[in-house]
Amino acid sequence: MTDERHRRAVVTGGAGFVGSHLCERLLDDGWHVLAVDNLVSGAEGNVAHLLGRPGFAFLRRDVCAPNALTGLPGGPFCLVFHLACPASPADYLRLPLETLETGSSGTRNALELAARDGARMVLASTSEVYGDPQVHPQPEDYWGNVNPVGPRSVYDEAKRYAEALVTAHRQVRGTDTAIVRIFNSYGPRMRAGDGRAVPTFIRQALAGEPLTVAGDGSQTRSLCYVDDTVAGILALAGSDLPGPVNIGGEEETTVLDIARRIVKLTGSPSPVVFVERPGDDPARRRPDTRLAREELGWKPRVGWQEGLERTIAWFARRAAA
Repeated sequence: MTDERHRRAVVTGGAGFVGSHLCERLLDDGWHVLAVDNLVSGAEGNVAHLLGRPGFAFLRRDVCAPNALTGLPGGPFCLVFHLACPASPADYLRLPLETLETGSSGTRNALELAARDGARMVLASTSEVYGDPQVHPQPEDYWGNVNPVGPRSVYDEAKRYAEALVTAHRQVRGTDTAIVRIFNSYGPRMRAGDGRAVPTFIRQALAGEPLTVAGDGSQTRSLCYVDDTVAGILALAGSDLPGPVNIGGEEETTVLDIARRIVKLTGSPSPVVFVERPGDDPARRRPDTRLAREELGWKPRVGWQEGLERTIAWFARRAAA
């Protein structure tokens, strides 16, 4: 990806779910990694197993603070991954102003670091920029159907603004940037109470509680195991594409079917119950991944059963500890 002497990367949100897996993969690939996180939604335990590894450092810091990313230890850097942001409904509804600030000030700070060091900056965006889509599957040139003042708007608009800021920085300052739009990533290190379907259903199934499916469960998602998500992020980082590029699963399934699969894989006696569906909950979600496949040579490798089995096993170990 770059000269060995300059294999240094910063990962904001590095103690989060996807961020911690990205840090681990970079270390495995021989990079020096600085993870920056204020632990608002991440956890130091996600990177505890990395703290003793050569080349890894963790810095607890709010990326939105003025000069948050100046004078960082271990620089200069050649890759800046901006993953910091509350990403689950439970978090961004609890932290609406912080979420918007991370998309604005946090993204600006990451861009300034990349510009100073001559680094490539990768923004982790989201399928939420498409809102409740009227085009299916969603290609990167679809503008979306988003409610700018709805219950999900703080996250949706934070990411949409971050994409605009990254694009403007590239055009005006010549900063080497890329945008990845992540769809429904799941796997170990998700928080059981973060409000997303997979960890919620697994926690409920392992506890023998009813699985709470929103609405009638007919809304669809396209799950992507976290190892595949990270592989897509790194493939984009190693290319010269500016993006945006969709990274997500190619199998579309209903939320109800996800719940039933988890019940079956856990052997749980839990019933499925239906609860009120949140406002602006997207009815259908599946990425058009042709760009990633054709330009990056990327495609998901981990099937849903293997991915869910790995995730369930991790949650089960945590519950038994």
